[in-house]
Amino acid sequence: MGERGGPTQDVSQPAISNVRAEQPPIRSLRATGLLVTFILGGLTATPPLAMDMYLPALPEVTGSLHAPAATVQLTLTACLAGMAFGQLVVGPMSDRWGRRRPLLSGLALYVMATLLCALAPTVEFLVAFRLAQGLAGAAAIVIARAVVRDLYDGVAMARFFSTLMLISGVAPIVAPLIGGQILRVTDWRGVFVVLTVVGVLLACLVWRRLPETLAPQDRHSGGVGEALRAMRGLLADSRFAGYTLAGGFAFAALFAYIAASPFVIQEIYGASPQTFSLLFGLNSVGLVAVGQINGKVLVGRVSLDRVLAVGLSVVILAATALLLMSVGVFGEVGLVPVAAALFVLMSAMGVTLPNTQALALQRTKHAAGSASALLGTTSFLIGAVASPLVGVAGEDTAVPMAVVQLAAALVALGCFMGMCRPWNRRADGRAAGSAVAEGADS
Repeated sequence: MGERGGPTQDVSQPAISNVRAEQPPIRSLRATGLLVTFILGGLTATPPLAMDMYLPALPEVTGSLHAPAATVQLTLTACLAGMAFGQLVVGPMSDRWGRRRPLLSGLALYVMATLLCALAPTVEFLVAFRLAQGLAGAAAIVIARAVVRDLYDGVAMARFFSTLMLISGVAPIVAPLIGGQILRVTDWRGVFVVLTVVGVLLACLVWRRLPETLAPQDRHSGGVGEALRAMRGLLADSRFAGYTLAGGFAFAALFAYIAASPFVIQEIYGASPQTFSLLFGLNSVGLVAVGQINGKVLVGRVSLDRVLAVGLSVVILAATALLLMSVGVFGEVGLVPVAAALFVLMSAMGVTLPNTQALALQRTKHAAGSASALLGTTSFLIGAVASPLVGVAGEDTAVPMAVVQLAAALVALGCFMGMCRPWNRRADGRAAGSAVAEGADS
């Protein structure tokens, strides 16, 4: 990556510096790299912890609060929408005031909102508290990505995102398993009590061990106007916008699975909460494993654009298979073929999601917080729209889930091919550097 406002460097080229070590906090972080990786992984694990641990309890919540399944799924939508809009606020704040203060404030509010979820008397209150939980939890997501951008460039950044997928990938593996076991001894409210405790521990770890990574001279002194100008410059870069939209719609396919799978696996195919948790964990293992292949084997050897194209194509194939099985083209199928298709779809996310983030953030250095906010907000808003769509036909069919997944994957591939123009990387990169710089400096 060049100096601010200069041309961007292609992420697929291996000759890029790993860490900008001129700042004392960054040197300190290098000395404790494993611990910092664990902390950043914990921060990026906030969304799967907040949503996945709760998934096995969704059918129980419908009975406990006397609410239909579509309304209970809005608790997922509310949390996701809160995380989307919260990132738009916290991202620019972290560019102005540094990373630590907004992060610690957000974690404190997240703990309070999570505790209120455990006390919610009605589904309406639960939806409202989940919205507050998402708004506060956005700080963890957006600032974790911004910290990575503070520390790394190019290939090293892409590899670090794959490493984060290994750390944060433990959360969706373990969370439903823990949620299923919690439901053996208590009800769904106990899940939120455990989430509250986890939030407190993470906040304490950040307070003690994560220093500031954004030097004062690199912070923005302006207010909302400057943040909006920076975002305008980012969106003027068609490749940044293309990677952002591709990642957002890929995330919608993932979230359609997250929102619908508890009902598809448990209600349609008759699996227990514990079986669902095991299948969900297995899918997460596939995602993590492919993410590690991406970071350890593919990055630096194969163009990330090419890997991303293959990943999106695999998602489309898996979603097509799910749709055909759901409408009965292959007759009446059991749980195993459906679970296999879901495994393939989830595994492909291991190359799709980290590479869209790395390719997008690679194109900005001057406003990592704002860029991270745009990435997260786009993904979470599109995912929030996908959530209620998977329940429009009730709990007795998996067709809506498969339709949403296939449509989202097709749009993601269209945005990537149409806006990023991977076959014309160099010429487009020179033009994009000027567009981003002009938006930031205007």
